Amino acid sequence: MSDADVLSPVRGDYRALADAIAADIASGRLPAGTRLPAQREFAYQHRIAASTASRVYAELTRRGLIAGEVGRGSYVRTGEAPASGALGEPVQAPVDLQLNFPILPGQDAELAQVLSRLMRSGALASAFRPTSAAATREARGITADFLARAGWRPDPAGLVFTANGRQAIAAAFAALAPPGERIAVEALTYPAVKWIAARLGITLVPLPLDVHGLRPDALLKAHRAAPLRGVYLQPQLHNPLGLSMDARRRAEIAAVLKGEELMAVEDVIYGFLAEEEPLAALAPAHTLLVDSLSKRVAPGLTIGLVAGPAAWAERMVAAVRAGAWAATGLPLAAALQIMTDGIAGRLTTAKQADARERQAILREVFDGAMLKTDPRSYHAWLELPDSWRADAFAAAAARRGIAITPASAFCVAPSHAPNAVRLALSPPSHAVLKEALLTLHRLIAAGPMESEVE
Repeated sequence: MSDADVLSPVRGDYRALADAIAADIASGRLPAGTRLPAQREFAYQHRIAASTASRVYAELTRRGLIAGEVGRGSYVRTGEAPASGALGEPVQAPVDLQLNFPILPGQDAELAQVLSRLMRSGALASAFRPTSAAATREARGITADFLARAGWRPDPAGLVFTANGRQAIAAAFAALAPPGERIAVEALTYPAVKWIAARLGITLVPLPLDVHGLRPDALLKAHRAAPLRGVYLQPQLHNPLGLSMDARRRAEIAAVLKGEELMAVEDVIYGFLAEEEPLAALAPAHTLLVDSLSKRVAPGLTIGLVAGPAAWAERMVAAVRAGAWAATGLPLAAALQIMTDGIAGRLTTAKQADARERQAILREVFDGAMLKTDPRSYHAWLELPDSWRADAFAAAAARRGIAITPASAFCVAPSHAPNAVRLALSPPSHAVLKEALLTLHRLIAAGPMESEVE
């Protein structure tokens, strides 16, 4: 029996068709790994429009039942593959190579002393009082000095504070675009951006990347085809690809922003590892830079920051207030103390060294031809051979106690997911990391059939 024969011949609303295929998957009539017909063939079989077939496949992808891979088609997801992996949520496994929260030995004890210093300085009392998204002039000045690098320093008058980095992105999106409008984004991107846009009613427009990052010609073409309200991008240590724009590409993107009067949301959450000049330095009037302390300091200190032009400050404060995303007094006071004490700076330097050491371990195990990454990055993009599919590989890794993330989690259009996985390098010790990477290397070499009988 062919794969096409297994599909139930249901006609009508696309959701009814999706329900029928979901039932076939649940019953085992369409087992994990089954390749579905091309969408045009599916449309012909069911006597429906090609656009309806596309909606069926999109609905099945949304439910986490199928995954598409460029050049390979759409497949029923592997049963053991964690559905949460496609959503970017953590998978419970002894070795976590899925989420990046770098914590260095000894840093917890140093951070714990911050509260004691706050009490001695008398700042703790004011930390329990109401705060605004713009905080105080002193707080903005301290933060502007802290964020400054490569000759760039944000305008303190344009700084606002949120409770975490995701809320900083959400506030920037809300300030840029009302529901129903469009924001461009890299075709592979930070998964939370998809959730944020969906909840704000904003349509994401995926744009292609090359080896230097987002293509400026693609941005210009998309904006002129139908005006965009903005673009979200990661110029430094892109998540998941690890790419960093060179000076020329940043200048090209900045030129498009200025020429088209377009605003960018520049995510530099991983920028502390690179410390290159941000896009905001080239187009300060057209950039809302977002950052957070969760990676560079600790996951429990999730203060988010938006550094934009002073002319946008009132709009940003209104967006933060409307979303109830403002930072509260105690974590903000702790963050400011950590900035002024120099702890954040010392941790930044130490984590830069740690990331390079972990990248060296990665390259001891994997051939560079399989990797897309940056020697300064805490993550890597591992391209798989044709013998493996990304979701099946993630499931096989999970059975061996290693959590990784398949490409579909990062795709704005999941039906175009490349055959790759992202590896987060920061959570385990160096020894555990190397052993986990060796296990993944052996798994790739064994192939999907052999791996099931190991």
